[in-house]
Amino acid sequence: MAVYCQSCGNALHGNARFCTGCGAAVPMAASIPSRPLLRPHVGRQIGGVCLALAQAYGWDVALIRIFSVLGFFFSGGLVGVAYLAAWIGIPEEVSPYPGPYQGPFSGPYPGPNPGPNPGPNPGPNPGTYSGSSPAGFSGPNPGA
Repeated sequence: MAVYCQSCGNALHGNARFCTGCGAAVPMAASIPSRPLLRPHVGRQIGGVCLALAQAYGWDVALIRIFSVLGFFFSGGLVGVAYLAAWIGIPEEVSPYPGPYQGPFSGPYPGPNPGPNPGPNPGPNPGTYSGSSPAGFSGPNPGA
């Protein structure tokens, strides 16, 4: 592939960093960003090795899985041993799922409400209800 200077149009060598005619810097092609080699949680089938290789190098995961299965059968199990070694050797991705709930406070549970104690129960006492009861309800002990 021919490379040309964007300033003067001179033809340049493929790995030139500066134009020989005008001295302008030649912009380098942007590299394709890749993911680190980590076994993801989402999308894995067995150990996540094929998915990790596919995401790290930009390959199709279906082709990697097909080649690994074919390689397992036609290599006498050597690919299976390599898969197990990669399963052990490739680190696992940090879990995308949330951890346990921490709550608004830190440390151990503080116990019951440490607020002021209102004393005895200020509510009505049982048996002193003076309101009318709903129709058909005669209370817990209708014979009393």
